[in-house]
Amino acid sequence: MTARALETAGIATVIIGSALDIVTHCGVPRYLFNDLPLGNPLGKPYDTAMQAESLRLALALVANATAPVVQQTPFQWSADQAWRDNYMRVDASNREALRLAGEENRLARQRNRDLGLTRS
Repeated sequence: MTARALETAGIATVIIGSALDIVTHCGVPRYLFNDLPLGNPLGKPYDTAMQAESLRLALALVANATAPVVQQTPFQWSADQAWRDNYMRVDASNREALRLAGEENRLARQRNRDLGLTRS
């Protein structure tokens, strides 16, 4: 909806993401689809080359697309598609490890707050 409002005001937009079905249903003017796990719209964490190329492709869409378009990047999360079976899976085999990781994360965030290392 925001993209549509901006486009109506004459501001070109491009949506970058991983939720192809949802975003295409909304009918955005330009969509760069990265078939990667949700939360990684520009690419793998710390892979600055992948992220920069995603951004370059998105800017090219803004500059060159004259009609609504969906473009897919060439990137893959891994050589096989096994990540799809495990992505965001919570079951008896990993529940305790995920709980402990969450607790560790909460403690680390609290330590950072105690040190004044928070976002304003």
